[in-house]
Amino acid sequence: MQTTAPRPAAAAHDGARDFDFELGHWTVHNRRLCARLAGCDDWEIFDATVSTRSILDGLGNLEEMRSGHLPGYVGMAIRVYNRAERCWAIHWVDNQRGVMDPPVHGAFRDGIGVFEGDDVFDGRPIRVRFVWTATDPATPRWEQAFSDDGGLTWETNWTMDFRRRAA
Repeated sequence: MQTTAPRPAAAAHDGARDFDFELGHWTVHNRRLCARLAGCDDWEIFDATVSTRSILDGLGNLEEMRSGHLPGYVGMAIRVYNRAERCWAIHWVDNQRGVMDPPVHGAFRDGIGVFEGDDVFDGRPIRVRFVWTATDPATPRWEQAFSDDGGLTWETNWTMDFRRRAA
């Protein structure tokens, strides 16, 4: 009779490397609603460049976005992973306002990352949702949506389709 040793259980997915797909340099096709939470169907379309690098020995990353659509525009996402909570916090700031937005929090599951948080838009409280689709790491997609009814309905107001730039 032959016996085999039991296999160790698979380690739980940590999540700290879930944004590694975004490291590097990208050309990004943006589609953004001209007016948010206003029933608008008009979109502005523009390209941008994004460069993302790892920080904190892999527990986060820093994304810098530049666009000629708004001359001199620079935006920055700062992402930090909380191992104890198994959750990412994403912060955004740009040089137009110079104010860091409240963070959104969330995690990836099967290549889809959902991140939500509270904010204020035009003086009223809203929910903000980011959805990252990284099922194909060569062509990730980001979407932003706002809800002014506590998350019952969402209006997608900005999409970004990433294409890796040649080295």
